[in-house]
Amino acid sequence: MKNLFRAAWLQAALAALLAGYLNIVLKTIRWRQEGLERAEAIWDAGGPVIVCFWHSRIAISPACWPLDRAQEPRALISLSADGEFIAKAMEKVGFPAIRGSASKRSDQTRAKGGAAAFRDVLRWLKAGNGIAITPDGPRGPVEQMTDGPAMLAKVSRAPVLLVGMASKPNVTLNTWDRHGIPLPFTRGTIVWRGPFRVAADDDTEALARTWAAELSDATRAAEAMLG
Repeated sequence: MKNLFRAAWLQAALAALLAGYLNIVLKTIRWRQEGLERAEAIWDAGGPVIVCFWHSRIAISPACWPLDRAQEPRALISLSADGEFIAKAMEKVGFPAIRGSASKRSDQTRAKGGAAAFRDVLRWLKAGNGIAITPDGPRGPVEQMTDGPAMLAKVSRAPVLLVGMASKPNVTLNTWDRHGIPLPFTRGTIVWRGPFRVAADDDTEALARTWAAELSDATRAAEAMLG
C-alpha cells in the first residue's frame, strides 16, 4: 500500500485533487489576522524574505501570502517521497518548491540535498524573492527548529517572519504532526511575528530556540482567537 501511494501517477492525481480542494476551501474561510502590518511593511519594501510556519499548517499556509502583492514565493520541501506529493500540490496553489531540507541528517544523500537546497534558496533570496520554510519538517520533532532558517537569514540578510495559523473546524490527520485540513466556510486566523534580522555575530542555535518558542506562541495565539 505504501509503495502504491508513492507511485508517480497516483501522487500526481492526489496532488491535483488536494490542490483543487484547497484552492476552493481557502477562499471560503473567514480570515482574521493579528499583526498584519508587520507583513505589509515587508511586502511594501520588497526584497527577500523568509517565512516560517509549523509543518502542521501547510494546508492553510497559502492563505498568508497574497500572490498579487507579496514577493514571489517558493516553498522549501524535503526530498522524501512524501515531500514529492506535497511539492506537487503546493505548486498547483502557487508555491513551487525548492527541494531539500533544513533538518540535520546523517544520510549523505539527504545531506547533499540539503546543501544544494541551501544554495538554491540563497540564490532565490538574493534575487529579491520569498521562501517559505516549515522548520520542524519533514518528520519532526513537532515544533522544534534547527538553526537552518537562522543561518539562511544570516547569510542572505533577509528578514524573517514567523506565522502562527489555525482554522476551525478542520479534519486532523493521524500523522506525526497531527496535520489539519481545513473545511469549507470555517474560520481561520493568522498571527504575524517579526520581522527578525540576524547579525553576523548572532548565535544561530540560540536564535532557533528563541524563534521556535515565538512561533509556537504565535500558533497558540491563533488557536486561542478561534475559541
